[in-house]
Amino acid sequence: MASAMKLLGRSSLASPAAAAPGRERRGGPCFAAVGREGSAHRRRSSLRSTAPVGALAERVVVTPAPPERAGAGPPEPHPQSVAARAVVTVRRRRKEDAKRRVAEQLDAYADRVGRSVLLELISTETDPRKGGPKKSRRSALVGWFEKKDVKTERVVYTADFTVDGSFGEPGAVTVLNRHQREFFIESIVVEGFPSGPAHFTCNSWVQPTRVDRNPRVFFTNKPYLPAETPPGLQELRRQQLSDLRGEGADTGERRITDRVWEYDVYNDLGNPDKGAEFARPVLGGEQQLPYPRRMRTGRPKTITDDRAESRVEYPEPIYVSRDEEFEDGKNEMLSEGALKALLHNFMPLLVSSVSPDIRDFAGFHDVDNLFKEGLRLKQALQDQLFQKIPFVRKIQENSEGLLRYDTPDIIKKDKFAWLRDDEFARQALAGINPVNIERLQAFPPMSKLDPAVYGPPESAITEEHIIGQLDGMSVQQALQDDRLYMLDYHDIFMPFLDRINALDGRKAYGTRTLFFLTAAGTLKPIAIELCLPPMTDGCARAKRVFTPPADATSNWLWQLAKAHVCSNDAGVHQLINHWLRTHAAMEPFIIAAHRHLSTMHPIFKLLKPHMRYTLKINALARQILINGDGVIESGFTPGRYCMEMSSFAYRELWRLDQEGLPADLIRRGMAVEDPTQPHGLRLLIEDYPYATDGLLLWSAIRRWCDAYVAMYYPSDESVQGDTELQSWYREAVHTGHADKRDAPWWPRLSTPADLASLLTTLLWLTSAQHAALNFGQYPLGGYIPNRPPLMRRLVPAEGDPEYAHLVADPHRFFLSALPSLTQTTTFMTVIDTLSTHSADEQYLGERPDEAWTADPAALAAAREFADEVRRAEEEIERRNADTGRRNRCGAGVLPYELMAPTSGPGITCRGVPNSVTI
Repeated sequence: MASAMKLLGRSSLASPAAAAPGRERRGGPCFAAVGREGSAHRRRSSLRSTAPVGALAERVVVTPAPPERAGAGPPEPHPQSVAARAVVTVRRRRKEDAKRRVAEQLDAYADRVGRSVLLELISTETDPRKGGPKKSRRSALVGWFEKKDVKTERVVYTADFTVDGSFGEPGAVTVLNRHQREFFIESIVVEGFPSGPAHFTCNSWVQPTRVDRNPRVFFTNKPYLPAETPPGLQELRRQQLSDLRGEGADTGERRITDRVWEYDVYNDLGNPDKGAEFARPVLGGEQQLPYPRRMRTGRPKTITDDRAESRVEYPEPIYVSRDEEFEDGKNEMLSEGALKALLHNFMPLLVSSVSPDIRDFAGFHDVDNLFKEGLRLKQALQDQLFQKIPFVRKIQENSEGLLRYDTPDIIKKDKFAWLRDDEFARQALAGINPVNIERLQAFPPMSKLDPAVYGPPESAITEEHIIGQLDGMSVQQALQDDRLYMLDYHDIFMPFLDRINALDGRKAYGTRTLFFLTAAGTLKPIAIELCLPPMTDGCARAKRVFTPPADATSNWLWQLAKAHVCSNDAGVHQLINHWLRTHAAMEPFIIAAHRHLSTMHPIFKLLKPHMRYTLKINALARQILINGDGVIESGFTPGRYCMEMSSFAYRELWRLDQEGLPADLIRRGMAVEDPTQPHGLRLLIEDYPYATDGLLLWSAIRRWCDAYVAMYYPSDESVQGDTELQSWYREAVHTGHADKRDAPWWPRLSTPADLASLLTTLLWLTSAQHAALNFGQYPLGGYIPNRPPLMRRLVPAEGDPEYAHLVADPHRFFLSALPSLTQTTTFMTVIDTLSTHSADEQYLGERPDEAWTADPAALAAAREFADEVRRAEEEIERRNADTGRRNRCGAGVLPYELMAPTSGPGITCRGVPNSVTI
């Protein structure tokens, strides 16, 4: 990189003075010399700071003025000197292997003989004689050798400086790492200046000079809009963003140590070099398969397809910018999950491989046993396996707790609740996927697909099917009174059904489910339509309608129909609402923020906690979740067409202007605008837990963003004139969402209100919306009969050979339609990890670093936001105890806590992290 090297006017290697830090400390005024001056020093004039200091009691030295030079004009009085100290907090890894411990010791000894870490202070002011920013001399970090054996996670080092009194305020610190290993700087505090302590929030890895010869630049925590950047920092600010964009850098494969942010399409999901069955289409850059952009890795193309990028298979690391890697707490949580996954998946795979007859569940007791005692081996099978593979006995004996699955919350209070229709309907309002329920606004429902391809658009549900379920109302009256609601997955599944149903062990319909809103405020299902593409004109089997059962056989048919609805719902939830809307669609905004918003920019400071870990988790998803033959393809009905379906939804449905909660509720007909209501909306189902709790958090986020934006943008011109801000949004749209850049609905960014609205939507999606869709996956979906992610059988009709099997053994037929034993345990293991909070989670309203900004008004507004979030949590607790709210309180009914902001670590079915962290 051209970087700040030229700007700061120094060689990439240490200067002679800097290379001998011991001599440097002896050369000029140092703390020891200042101390020895005693009373003479006290008689000199001094410059004192009224601000508190920590590691240093400020000292100032007056230096005699130099003699006047001929022709140089009248001499300027030499300013007083300021003695300052930088206090640097370095965070060490919690666990070091032997190789790293040896390298750490070698660095410590190298530091002692002069290969030290060098710091330099950069002023906010420019030097009128040299033209660049005022700079201190480099100073070595002190204490590395002495503290080499310290066992604490955080270690504090210091560096001492002496600068002219006219130096001004420090606005940046550079760090040159001459060790052999990278290290993680958490923060730097510079004390001793009249302006008071200067805080630098770093939270970044600093690479050694053997990796990056350029020093790292860290800016002060004072926020500056681009036009307000102090003169001494302007070029540094510009150059740092240029470096992060990779301008002038090698365009090849990115190294794990790089800090470069670029875009690419999703061309690494398949591996065509392994065979045609492992190839997957490129998503993004094509009209038929549009998609948001991901972070570029620059890996070489595959041999067989020059459009596809070669893969890096887990656990080999995949590139994200170095500072996006998980911290120790997150890695520990994932390691524990990996051990559980290994044990949970080993036994089912072993059993199914040696005993094919028990690949399916024989009865519901087999499912229940997964939670009671894990997968236990039958005695004959035990003897066979123990004889052939002796270590299996030790696994079963020593890992019993890990072989057993945690009981999902959904069956803790009422084991049979999932069989009831009211629970099936309640989960549409307070379950894992409460964002697809919509008000029926015309009857019958109509498809938007091409009738020439997919048959007549009208639903087969007639008034005769539902009239007996409307409490004496006509269909038209129920529509007018806002009493009919629907889950409609017809159009999203129909274009893929022929291909899905041709897959081995995959069967699906495009489903529609109608609900009636009862006088008690709960929903009840009144009809389910299962649709297939018509094989012939007027094909009777293309659309089948099921209504609540009247006898034993129709009860099992109804249960199978509900299972297919749940399978549709699970696929849409995971591929569209969860992955696409909160993971993939947010990635371009995060990439663009790092490319165009300086760390000094107030909007970057606002966004920072809401971007944590997201790119890393998305990269891991491309390795093991959404990739060809990955967990999502293996566990959900669409199989190898999962990501094509996600692309279809992006093309047809995704709009940023409708991603905010109020806009989404209005779009689905679940609310109408009403300025007399607290949130400006009136919900048509009053007890809609996702929406009522979500509006509490949405309003808190909106007020926080409104207040924050008002501090920095007093006018429309201030928004329009912010070059970094406009570049961020323009690139996120035109490059990050390039396939939709010409859409007319993109929100404008011309006024402070526009900016606050945009930020509110982004913060909502990365925090509360993601939490609502993610952290209930195991507690509410871990019991597979309640919510099967895939189906293996269609619903038989009378006269089919399978119909006789259903009538003869309905339990076994029902379970054979659900995922197999290995599919079930693999899916449960994955959603167990996805539902887990790590110990280092940062929740909505929390800012672990109290010095994230130096703006007192912003800090005060942040405290008010945190207080409002806490009040929302208290209100959620009250609602869960309100017996009048029957969708969240009652016999066997789970409280709705997915919007409750705080949580402990583990699987808790609550907690709203700031960002998409899993």
